[in-house]
Amino acid sequence: MSELITVLDVGLTLQTQSVIQWFSDITLPPLGHDILAYGAFGLYLLLILGGGLTAVLARNLVRAMIGLVVTFLGVAGMYLLMATPFLAFMQLLIYVGAICVLIFFAIMLVRNTSTGEETNFPCLCQSITALAAAGAVLALFGPIIVLNGASLSQIETPVETNLAELGEGLLSYYVIPFEIISIVLLVAMAGGVLLAWDKKYRGKE
Repeated sequence: MSELITVLDVGLTLQTQSVIQWFSDITLPPLGHDILAYGAFGLYLLLILGGGLTAVLARNLVRAMIGLVVTFLGVAGMYLLMATPFLAFMQLLIYVGAICVLIFFAIMLVRNTSTGEETNFPCLCQSITALAAAGAVLALFGPIIVLNGASLSQIETPVETNLAELGEGLLSYYVIPFEIISIVLLVAMAGGVLLAWDKKYRGKE
């Protein structure tokens, strides 16, 4: 496992250096680099918002899954903008390559008819709850960003941590939070199975 992580670290580092070297050879004024950066940020932001809205509002499960894939691609692009190619690679490998494929097989194996709950528009109570949840996030982080906008621009670039140190930290100092996350995922999966089983049992009654 450590050898695989080392190979991935070297490969991603070389690829990142070649991309950075290619961009550094382009003679653009500082304003041009800013325009490219903001343009890429806007593109990835549109992918995240558009894919998220499609995943939530689509009444067809396949279209909702495609929206989820687009959202994950936008998040991977954001990781690339932050010069973290390993996180972008993991985003594509785990979420797009594993979770979305699992959801796709679940959709294909489960009988999907036009009478399911996803075909109905959300009621007024659900819409208000969703808007309140989204507004709570904006109300929580919006003032922080506005009040600390000037100080955020003066933050120095953090030191990049290689994959060996990251893996060692996850399996040594942060091993308890790492395992707690696994337990939370297990409880969430068990809860989903319980809800589906309870609904199926009540339907037979």
